[in-house]
Amino acid sequence: MSGNTDLLPASFWDALYTNHETAWDIGYVSTPLKEYIDQLTNKNTSILIPGAGKGYEAVYLAEKGFTDITVADISAVATTALREILGNRYPAIRIVTGDFFKLEGSFELVLEQTFFCTLPPALRGRYVSKVKEILTGNGKLAGVLFNREFDKEGPPFGGHTEEYRQLFSPLFRIKVLEDCYNSIPQRKGSEVFLIAVNDGR
Repeated sequence: MSGNTDLLPASFWDALYTNHETAWDIGYVSTPLKEYIDQLTNKNTSILIPGAGKGYEAVYLAEKGFTDITVADISAVATTALREILGNRYPAIRIVTGDFFKLEGSFELVLEQTFFCTLPPALRGRYVSKVKEILTGNGKLAGVLFNREFDKEGPPFGGHTEEYRQLFSPLFRIKVLEDCYNSIPQRKGSEVFLIAVNDGR
């Protein structure tokens, strides 16, 4: 695992988006997140999605009637493109350009999909602390994490279930941490779904 404690700079991600080197982009909302969203009932929940990408999860939420959605990305190329793609069709979606670790605000739900895995593993403790900082009391972090290692130095950076349990359990109550039964075919057997509750510990 990498010992690098530096966040990959905006210029790194700008170049990937500019050159269309976005292998993580599957072209639609991933099945585990889609099915999680489908069982949410409070459409006024304040939701943050770190790592804007092309906004598939945000658009899905908006089309399901959710009213308070924020997406954030360090890459101005990504957020500019997302604004152009969405236009004025989804007023419930707010797009923020900036460093996740400097993000301000309070959210009831953070949705995780291929953002955590972009962080050098040495930054994961900071990620956990930041998520706790921006979540309301009893707010939740929910989403998909890789349950595998990768042959090359990331991103993406891999990891495993027990590592995540040790990482999150000091600050969160882990409600769910189990293998995804509904991964897309190319990720089958390599993902876990996490629901961690900010219960005040």
